[in-house]
Amino acid sequence: MTPIRRLQQEARLSGTVVHGNTVFLAGQVADYSNLDAEGQTADILRQIDSLLPEAGTNKSRLPTCQIYISDMRHFAGMKRAWDAWLDPNNKPAHAKFEARLTDQHWFVEITGLPRCDTTRRDPPTYLPSDPTTICLWVAKWGSGPGAVLSKNAIKT
Repeated sequence: MTPIRRLQQEARLSGTVVHGNTVFLAGQVADYSNLDAEGQTADILRQIDSLLPEAGTNKSRLPTCQIYISDMRHFAGMKRAWDAWLDPNNKPAHAKFEARLTDQHWFVEITGLPRCDTTRRDPPTYLPSDPTTICLWVAKWGSGPGAVLSKNAIKT
């Protein structure tokens, strides 16, 4: 069984949880809610940069993230900080959502699923050429985007 590591634990959550080669990043909000959206986003991205190395990764290993914005009027400020932080050679897929955040002074919250380096290999990317074979992909180490899968073929 693959261990689960919980890092930067607080009263109600962990800042990151590592399972296999996936890092589950808790939603990050600004330490200073008196900043504008650009300042809050820059603060959040600084926090992310400091959390990832402890989990064995960095922003170049971030394939996807979600950005929550309290009001789309803050989009331009968020985008300026995001563009300044972004690694141009390793841009993650990301989605932006307008959402009411738990504190009215927060304008931005960011979470993601970075990958960390392990000795495990990614699952095979092939499918059988024999149409009478059904491939059953079984999660061996958890579920979700970072699960390591094994292939069991069943003849029909």
